[in-house]
Amino acid sequence: MSPIIQSLLDTDLYKFTMLQVVLHKFPQTHSVYHFRCRNLDDTAYPLVEILDDLNMQLDMLCQLKFKEDELQYLRSLRFIKSDFVDYLELFQLKRRFIKAGIDDEGRLDIWVEGPMVQAMMFEIFVLAIVNELYFQRIRTPEVLAEGERRLQHKIALLKQYEARQNPNDPPFLVSDFGTRRRYSYAWQKHVIEELNQASPYIFRGTSNVLIAKDLNITPIGTMAHEFLQAFQALDVRLRNFQKSALETWVQEYRGDLGIALTDVVGMDAFLRDFDLYFAKLFDGLRHDSGDPYEWGDKAYAHYKKLKVDSKSKMLTFSDGLNIEKAWDLHNYFKDRFQVSFGIGTNLTNDMGQTALNIVLKLVECNGQSVAKISDSPGKTMTDNDTFLAYLRQVFDISEVST
Repeated sequence: MSPIIQSLLDTDLYKFTMLQVVLHKFPQTHSVYHFRCRNLDDTAYPLVEILDDLNMQLDMLCQLKFKEDELQYLRSLRFIKSDFVDYLELFQLKRRFIKAGIDDEGRLDIWVEGPMVQAMMFEIFVLAIVNELYFQRIRTPEVLAEGERRLQHKIALLKQYEARQNPNDPPFLVSDFGTRRRYSYAWQKHVIEELNQASPYIFRGTSNVLIAKDLNITPIGTMAHEFLQAFQALDVRLRNFQKSALETWVQEYRGDLGIALTDVVGMDAFLRDFDLYFAKLFDGLRHDSGDPYEWGDKAYAHYKKLKVDSKSKMLTFSDGLNIEKAWDLHNYFKDRFQVSFGIGTNLTNDMGQTALNIVLKLVECNGQSVAKISDSPGKTMTDNDTFLAYLRQVFDISEVST
């Protein structure tokens, strides 16, 4: 069996940007991550059937180290600091921190537990491995042909939208955010090459650092939920965890990577913490759950209340998008904001087969539960309902989506 992950750069940029902050600000933090498949009833066969192959892939993953040209590439990114790259030069994932097995209900079960500076790097690799192992077993020439047909339709749409853009409007910007849900590495790279070649003025980059390096395009990403969630268990009042996380980010990057994620405890609770100080410091906001139009309207009203020019800010949408949805959102918000779109599954795993809806989420930090209260049903994630209820109370959130 050949390794699915062949480079430690084959992950999303925000893994590096978050890891740098963790290493510099709270390197001693212990963490627990848990795997979940949200659409178990829709799988072509039980995920437990890939367990043996998955464990072999994890063995191979934990043998990888960064190559010299990869380290040099990371050094070339202005927001990556030299001491962090020195750390990565010594970095190797430790097999003892991850366990894959079968839970009490006969489902695939994956736990990662260990220092956060190790554990957090497993996520994207594990999800990409699970996806590729799963789809290898149901791959046919017809599936690949259907994927290609759908890809060419997307390219035609981008060209159509490019021709319809008003040169005085903010540009329509699309990036690939699909590493974790991809059909395979080879397919993801093929999709990105095709889109970049066909419409470079719209297609602006990828979250995948290895593919960005190889194709000489822009790597895209800032922070994920786990970064803010970790502050629920650090040495700050729970009510202040979002402010503390955002402040820590600002101190680390000082103007770079200025898109803030808004839905760890919902948009309303986020905006209560996103005061004039943060509104001026951050370049914009990222949407990842809930109704995108309602979310963007709330963002606009908030900036207006603070007397901040919304046209100077970026809204990045990244929840369940396709190109048509992105174009509609662009046209709705383009007169009030700069707008960009990160499209995942619909770019990298649109093959005519049901995609896996899988996550590997932070559920515990320093022995304490952490949670995400999503603006979308089904995206809330915790292993402790008591803590979830307490979090609701602290942030005055009347209902929790489960």
